Amino acid sequence: METLIFTAGVLLAMGISLGVGSSTLAVLNFFVAIKDGKIEETERHFMGITYIVLRVAMVIILFSSATLVLTIGQEYLNTYTMAQFLLIGMLYLNAILMTLRLMPSTFGPAIQASSWYTLGFLLAFYNQGVSDFSMTTFLLGYLAMFLVAVAIINGVMGYLKSQRKES
Repeated sequence: METLIFTAGVLLAMGISLGVGSSTLAVLNFFVAIKDGKIEETERHFMGITYIVLRVAMVIILFSSATLVLTIGQEYLNTYTMAQFLLIGMLYLNAILMTLRLMPSTFGPAIQASSWYTLGFLLAFYNQGVSDFSMTTFLLGYLAMFLVAVAIINGVMGYLKSQRKES
């Protein structure tokens, strides 16, 4: 049982790390792809590979988190894990809505980035012994991360669009 818990914990950390890195590349690849106003086939291909890696990370996180809940039980459930499951749910919901083209590009990439980065920060805080916080504190932090992501992503997209018009 200890080995299973240890393995699930390591996989969870690896999945989050893989997701944060891949999310960063997904957003950067998107910026490069839209810079000229047209997403070319090669750009689409590389973005597709990145999205596959993101989905693999999401599956690793889901299964490792579920394994931890099932093996440790009720004592594993606290604000930290509830926040983690909320973020996992947001990632899955956003991915589905973006795939179905129901999520506007104004919010989809920002939800993706803010969810992954918040997961990364949560893991870093947990590894530093910070896991005792209120759900309100978490939600305010997540909202702040989302607003920053919306501002940065839409700001860069707007800048790139204005550069195309000037050219």
